Amino acid sequence: MPVNKHTSVAQRLKEVYMLGNLLLFLSSGLVALSWWQVLLSTIVMTHITIVSVTLYLHRCLAHRSLDLHPAVRHFFRFWLWLTTGISGGSWAAVHRKHHAKCETADDPHSPRMRGVRKVVFEGAELYTAESLSEETLRRFGSGMPTDWLERNVYMRYRNLGVSLLMVIDVALFGVLGVAVWAVEMMWIPFWAGGVVNGFGHFLGYRNFDTDDASTNAIAFGILIEGEELHSNHHAYPTSAKLSNKWYELDVGWMYIRILSALKLATVRKVSLPPRLIAGKRTVDGATLQARYCVTAMRSWPHI
Repeated sequence: MPVNKHTSVAQRLKEVYMLGNLLLFLSSGLVALSWWQVLLSTIVMTHITIVSVTLYLHRCLAHRSLDLHPAVRHFFRFWLWLTTGISGGSWAAVHRKHHAKCETADDPHSPRMRGVRKVVFEGAELYTAESLSEETLRRFGSGMPTDWLERNVYMRYRNLGVSLLMVIDVALFGVLGVAVWAVEMMWIPFWAGGVVNGFGHFLGYRNFDTDDASTNAIAFGILIEGEELHSNHHAYPTSAKLSNKWYELDVGWMYIRILSALKLATVRKVSLPPRLIAGKRTVDGATLQARYCVTAMRSWPHI
């Protein structure tokens, strides 16, 4: 049967058109942003991820220094599932064990015990290994979410979120979405798992003479939302505010204040700077309360 030349040409033109659209999609994605707009979008998304870790996982879930509105909690849970695949219960249990066993052989990620290079560059592997310990989860994982979403979505399909994120990134940004996704995948393991847990026990200054080697890496907690003030946190682990001196900045605390003003968060505890009252030689209720708070924060196994 003879081939219709007009049909053949039309078919080829259709194929070229489809290929051109595919290449255009891969080069720019659905939103067709410039490179600096893609960079800005990446910064915003990783910023939200860090906020989710410090407010929800750290201050709310692990230390219970902060209560969040259910809508805010669910947003943070979903965002962390999508961008990190982290289980809130496992993260909190490992972190609580770090406080309880700090700078000992049982500390999951002490640079004094394991070396700062290993903690900085293999922090994610150290966390994963400890998160699989049934004893750690049983002893330090009390009070974690066990609702239907946690059991049937976030825990059962832990890797589905980050896989879905890669599809979303490529759909939005084209081939650049692969680089965006790669940055998102390393952001928490490097900054939170490596820099805070590694350099936060190795370099910096201290405001308090604690029993561990924790340090404040820098006074301005902007990039990691206040987690840079790691020594302050080890001195007062149940405090929702990580800054202590007037010149220290805890951006996470700024977000807490905003959420509190919107009735979306309730602060349960904040550390107060020590006050020495000249000439006071009698013990009263305030003295006993201060002594109790310091002792409790340094001895409770769940912090």
